[in-house]
Amino acid sequence: MFVLATLVSGSAFAIDEAAVEAAAEATEAAPEYYEKAEIDYTINTLVMFLCAILVLFMQAGFAMVEVGLNAAKNACNILFKNLMDLSVGVLLFLLVGYGLMYPGGDYEGKWFGFGGSFVSRDADTPALDTGWSNSADFFFQAAFAATAATIVSGAVAGRMKFTAYLIYSAILTGLIYPISGMWKWGGGALAAEGFADFAGSVVVHAVGGFAGLAGAIVLGARIGRFSKDGKSQPMLPHSMPLAALGVMILWVGWYGFNPGSQLTYSGAANAEATTYIALTTTLSGAVGAVVAMILSWASFKKPDLSMALNGALAGLVGITANCDQVSQVSAIIIGAVSGVLVFAAIIALDKLKIDDPVGAFPVHGVCGIWGGLATGIFGTSIPEGLDRVGYIMVQLKATVIICSWAFVTMFALFYILKSLNMLRVPAEEEIEGLDVVEHGMPAYSTASPSTATLAGGTVPV
Repeated sequence: MFVLATLVSGSAFAIDEAAVEAAAEATEAAPEYYEKAEIDYTINTLVMFLCAILVLFMQAGFAMVEVGLNAAKNACNILFKNLMDLSVGVLLFLLVGYGLMYPGGDYEGKWFGFGGSFVSRDADTPALDTGWSNSADFFFQAAFAATAATIVSGAVAGRMKFTAYLIYSAILTGLIYPISGMWKWGGGALAAEGFADFAGSVVVHAVGGFAGLAGAIVLGARIGRFSKDGKSQPMLPHSMPLAALGVMILWVGWYGFNPGSQLTYSGAANAEATTYIALTTTLSGAVGAVVAMILSWASFKKPDLSMALNGALAGLVGITANCDQVSQVSAIIIGAVSGVLVFAAIIALDKLKIDDPVGAFPVHGVCGIWGGLATGIFGTSIPEGLDRVGYIMVQLKATVIICSWAFVTMFALFYILKSLNMLRVPAEEEIEGLDVVEHGMPAYSTASPSTATLAGGTVPV
């Protein structure tokens, strides 16, 4: 009875009303916890972070491919170069490259701009308008920059000085790649013309491929790769299991590379688009491997594993520019053509006596070009004001500009380093192996060297 009397008293009701009013005011002042923009920001940021990890893991794939397809005596050197591509690349991209690649709206439609160094955190005011964290965006873009740089490692393996490679890696990730990347992804001049390159067939892979071609030409072939009369002398890989593992890792990493480039994943439409991109990516890579296998089988009378592995990578590179806007049939055609192109390009480099130990230029350079052109041929997102022919011509023009930029600048750099005697190791050091000469540590405690002919004698390779 005492409790009931207290509850019905005026003073009890006054206290309860004040508490209710205070709670109501607090609820109105605080933002709703589950706002859609906040949910989108959270999902986009976390998925982008995971995709960036997959792209970063591609460094391991490149390392395994390059180590497996080269001599055991250079394995440690190749691994070291891949580590430095990432480490030096991240630092240079933070200080210079990221600001060059994304200079801001003031430089839309232009060829050059700089937005400053370091990454602006959005902890206090999350970037709900863009839909993802600035830190996640930097991580994702830095992983792409490292990918462009590490492509070159395989093309110059076995004969480039370590210091020269560090200089190259710093310049590519800090200047060359970001500047051409700005032309498309930073809203620059090529983007203004309607150039499309969804995840980087041209912007990433062709840039790395043509930089690798420049390095291979200026360096010259490995000792023993071609005989005195110009005949090709194959130098067998030391570990095909490592090479195959590397390709499988790269294929998995591509699901961060291509689907991750959707950038926004929250909502039914974005989720469907992201998974569709994974579908077209898978189809092209699979067909590329099958076609390259068939061609090698027909030409060499036996199926060649290394050719099939490069065929898979070729198909993945070819679809990277257009995975978001081609049909499944088109993805299969793109993969098939990629398989043909990589096979033909590997044979052509051999005839031209250009030594590319892992096929970096055929895979990334040639098929990167094809990816750019295939976007115009098969793409369904034709920019406003262009017809099909106009779209193809825009793709061709932009592809030529970006590839020329990468090749000319890197050729000049490698030539300068060669003129200063900073590029290639001496013959006796190349013969001994870069692991011991450059780093003082072999990758394996025991090794069974193969041999190559030099000046009438045999030398370990």
